[in-house]
Amino acid sequence: MTQEERLDYLIHYLLSEDKQYQDLSVPNNETDKKRLLRSLMNVRPPKKISQDFLKIQDLYLQEELKKKSITSIEDLIPKNPQIYVWKGDITSLKVDAIVNAANSALLGCFVPCHGCIDNAIHSYAGIQLRLECQNIMERQGTPELTGKAKITKGYNLPAKYVLHTVGPIIREKLKEKDCALLASCYRSCLELANAHQLKSIAFCCISTGEFHFPNDIAGEIAVHTVKNYLEETNSKIEVVFNVFKEEDYQIYKQLLG
Repeated sequence: MTQEERLDYLIHYLLSEDKQYQDLSVPNNETDKKRLLRSLMNVRPPKKISQDFLKIQDLYLQEELKKKSITSIEDLIPKNPQIYVWKGDITSLKVDAIVNAANSALLGCFVPCHGCIDNAIHSYAGIQLRLECQNIMERQGTPELTGKAKITKGYNLPAKYVLHTVGPIIREKLKEKDCALLASCYRSCLELANAHQLKSIAFCCISTGEFHFPNDIAGEIAVHTVKNYLEETNSKIEVVFNVFKEEDYQIYKQLLG
């Protein structure tokens, strides 16, 4: 099966799952087809799916991954001992675990092709990630608390695992409690990574996007919390601060000298 045939198979399978899509026409060009597939994956609720679909989906996503420029932590130069800053797409970063800025439902973003990191991670990991998150949340029985973290496999990502953490949402004035909760996100992820004996972790800029945490203060909290954790625990884990915007890159460069 060619990559184009896999793409067509995946689209038609997901369309056939729901009667509301029966009159939806499939575009002819590859770019629009890829966008449609991602949209269908984004809106799909966590429910049973065939192993044939997952097998073809994995082959498709792995082939798409080969087209990306993958960056390994081994390619990076530390700014401080054990601490790196890297600007780029976190879904193309090869580390033991990447951190996902999740919401309290922990099921990923359901908005088709939304620009948030939660959407990107679930889209490139595959359907299995939402299913594993659903199993975690069913066992837990309550929404995920702000400042805590959960671990899942990375599936079709270069990273082996994904750490999901819910950052504080800033609706009005920034409060001391918000800062403490953001620090808890970083510490919870580090504790979880060490509990699973992971050697490297890449943090996104938790809460600074859709959750409106001020970028500069968030950066200070992130660097301070990570440095304190490494000093207090004598952990050997390597930490990457992953940024996507130039503004954040400059903030972390300054903070780390």
